[in-house]
Amino acid sequence: MAVKLLMMFLFFAIMIGVGIYAKTKAKSVGDFVLGGNTAGPWLTAFSYGTSYFSAVIFVGYAGQFGWKFGVASTWIGLGNAFIGSLLAWLVLGRRTRIMTNHLNSATMPDFFGKRYDSKALRIAASIIAFVFLIPYTASVYNGLSRLFEMAFKIDYKYCILIMAALTGVYVILGGYMATTINDFIQGIIMLFGISAVVISVLNGQGGFYSALTKLSEVPVDASAPIQGQGVYNSFFGSNPMDLLSVIILTSLGTWGLPQMVHKFYAIKNEKSIKTGAIVSTAFAVIVAGGCYFLGGFSRLFHNADIYGDNGTVLYDAIIPEMLRTLPDLLIGVVVVLVLSASMSTLSSLVLTSASTVTLDIVKGNIIKKMSEKTQLFVLRLFLLFFVTLSVIIAWNKTTLIASLMGISWGALAGAFLAPFMYGLYSKKVTKLSVWASFFTGVGITVAGLLISTFHGPITVGSLTLTSPIVTGALAMIAGLVVVPLVSLITPKPSKEKVEEIFTCYNKVVAVPKKMYLEEEEDDNKKENKED
Repeated sequence: MAVKLLMMFLFFAIMIGVGIYAKTKAKSVGDFVLGGNTAGPWLTAFSYGTSYFSAVIFVGYAGQFGWKFGVASTWIGLGNAFIGSLLAWLVLGRRTRIMTNHLNSATMPDFFGKRYDSKALRIAASIIAFVFLIPYTASVYNGLSRLFEMAFKIDYKYCILIMAALTGVYVILGGYMATTINDFIQGIIMLFGISAVVISVLNGQGGFYSALTKLSEVPVDASAPIQGQGVYNSFFGSNPMDLLSVIILTSLGTWGLPQMVHKFYAIKNEKSIKTGAIVSTAFAVIVAGGCYFLGGFSRLFHNADIYGDNGTVLYDAIIPEMLRTLPDLLIGVVVVLVLSASMSTLSSLVLTSASTVTLDIVKGNIIKKMSEKTQLFVLRLFLLFFVTLSVIIAWNKTTLIASLMGISWGALAGAFLAPFMYGLYSKKVTKLSVWASFFTGVGITVAGLLISTFHGPITVGSLTLTSPIVTGALAMIAGLVVVPLVSLITPKPSKEKVEEIFTCYNKVVAVPKKMYLEEEEDDNKKENKED
């Protein structure tokens, strides 16, 4: 216990120290929200990765989907790495940085307002972001608190209060740079921590091959679409369609999440994009791949403690149960690992929500003129409010972590992904198509939640259509179809306005020769020139 407490106090001291240091750098709203666009490639990449993965992944998703799919759940982590990280950087990174800088946009709702010339869209996007970031935050508290209970025997509610207070302090003090520097430190802890945990847990089962052999002997649930021995150590697991929906939600979803896309706003230069894409992908392979790979062996830790009073499996209790037998030192590492992952995500969530409300709703609407000092004060005030509100929601421990995250990601990415991505590339996207995406994304997610609550689950084959995971994936896919279709039949945007926005991509800049190889002329062309 002394070792675990010492590690915790050291961790807390570093986080607060960084917050105090970053406060001296946060002199303006731009500094507080975007770090003055000074975050280098490694800081940006680690910030992206640590904001992506939290206790939701390690405790909630790894436990639930490892139990359902076996080692095939590792595909989720690989999807997160190559779709949610690498492709996101390549497709969105550069264009997001260029266009948001040209529009002088600091938040995703502000982007919608300026890109589509609509104040109403900016306000609507702000409300959607604020409302649906809250359940995500609550799910992070939920996951971390279960590990705290296991490691320190501390009541769930005290865990929430400690975590909220610590996160609130360093984010309110230093804003984006405090978050980013701490993300880098937390990311290093996550890389070493997850590697040590996976090795230790598998060694406890006699090694990788022994654990895999034991897993092949576990009987398959009668409800699983694919039956037979060895399903849980097979390539695609017991339910490939459900597995695909989880990959879509957790991988493609990052493309439309305000707190994730916000990282691209603050990219420093070209080098940051190239390095960031590589580093964040490698980070995701190790962290997300490691978490889901670990969860794939969860059925080897089958005992009465992971079941509720009604006999159902408590998915959120699976990973803590797997870790219970580890040495105290390693449990301390695990707690700091998950604390690092969770606090990095929380800090991004509260900063995104507070900046959205302050800059997109309060500024210019409720308070017509706001000085730089007033904006910083209101930002910090809303940070405190958002942390408090999420604590109140997280107070109820009964909700599954995966369900909370599915609701949040489904509504946000379903509403924002398509109009944001298409808006970076196409001049033909219309204002009404953005509204259609907002209504579709939120509508599908909320409808699934209401039907599941009042009617019960609706299944088609092996898919439960009303689960937050499936409705979230459907909401994203629907948005990608709805936006181009509605754009074809609705009034086109002002050509002059759109052309002016897209001039940001045509600006000619000089680059060093090492960044560009000119095309060599062939011999015939050279001879013609000489003649």
